[in-house]
Amino acid sequence: MTDDHLAFAAALAALPAMGPARLAALLRRWLPAEAWARVNAGGAARDDNVRRTFRTEHELATGVAAWRAAAAAVDPLDAWPRYRATGVKVVLLGSPEYPPDLATDPEAPAALFVKGSLAAINGPRVGIVGTRRCTHGGREIARDLGHDLAAAGVRVVSGLAAGIDGAAHGGALAAAAAPPVGVVGSGLDVVYPKRHAALWAAVADAGVLLSEAPLGARPEPWRFPARNRIIAALSDVVVVVESHARGGSRYTADEAIARGRTVMAVPGSVRSSAATFTNELLAECCPPARDATDVLVALGLAVPGERRTLVDSRPAPSELDRVVLEQIGGDSVSLEQLVAGTGLDPVRVSVAIAHLEAEGWLGGDAGQWRRL
Repeated sequence: MTDDHLAFAAALAALPAMGPARLAALLRRWLPAEAWARVNAGGAARDDNVRRTFRTEHELATGVAAWRAAAAAVDPLDAWPRYRATGVKVVLLGSPEYPPDLATDPEAPAALFVKGSLAAINGPRVGIVGTRRCTHGGREIARDLGHDLAAAGVRVVSGLAAGIDGAAHGGALAAAAAPPVGVVGSGLDVVYPKRHAALWAAVADAGVLLSEAPLGARPEPWRFPARNRIIAALSDVVVVVESHARGGSRYTADEAIARGRTVMAVPGSVRSSAATFTNELLAECCPPARDATDVLVALGLAVPGERRTLVDSRPAPSELDRVVLEQIGGDSVSLEQLVAGTGLDPVRVSVAIAHLEAEGWLGGDAGQWRRL
């Protein structure tokens, strides 16, 4: 595919309300330059497949008019140098570069925008997803899973969102082993959330960043369910670490199940709203992901019953410190709760907390302590 055709495809993807189904319909019917000419002339709606992507005749007429107006104001060839300058490649469905495992998906993106190496996708892949509003413990579990799976040669796939996604890729990068795969819901030059700019850059350098959104595309709400289907399609196994009842992870899990992928869930406290959906998945007989070994077994890369032994380098707590530590389960607790549970003097409990924090056994936030 020539650069001219890629430039027209990128310009089509940037038209208003040009979702995945509409772009796919246009590029199934015409080559990108011809599709652009049809849009510019207002004739794209004559194709039945394009028409079906609109719900009503009014929506069709409004959409085609918006496309035509936007296309009249843009020269795709003038906009193309921006892709070269940012190092973003455009890969169309049907081209030799397009990832084979994604090409066979029933909802394969018509165009992929890529930063990094597509070779990073080659190998076993696990999607790690979850809520942005995760607990400290959930973030640590995601990081550990990302690290241990990457160390075992597994490509970690996530949406690079705040919370669970970002923690999983932080762990994968720390392992410095298998390349990470990020799938995002905006243009590759529009980092969301902004504080993940360094994480995006690190994933692109070590692996690959993918989007079906063109440069400049904002993180509009509709783009995230669309992104989640790509995460599901690329993953051999999807692990949900923490998710509230109505979290976006539900969409990813549903898309994975529809594709015959294994969906696993990290067990959580029944008192934690962040574990509502993961516990629901377990109740529906999805297998638990207690650690990376469980996931490796699901991938066929480990033998059931043979668990890895992790070496804990933390110093053993003293006898009195252990009394305090053993009062802390899966939920955060206050000083008052620890005093009541141990029967120890508040000063002694405070000293024990200080020791346990310093030695890596506890983490604290806003007067609450949790076990690490």
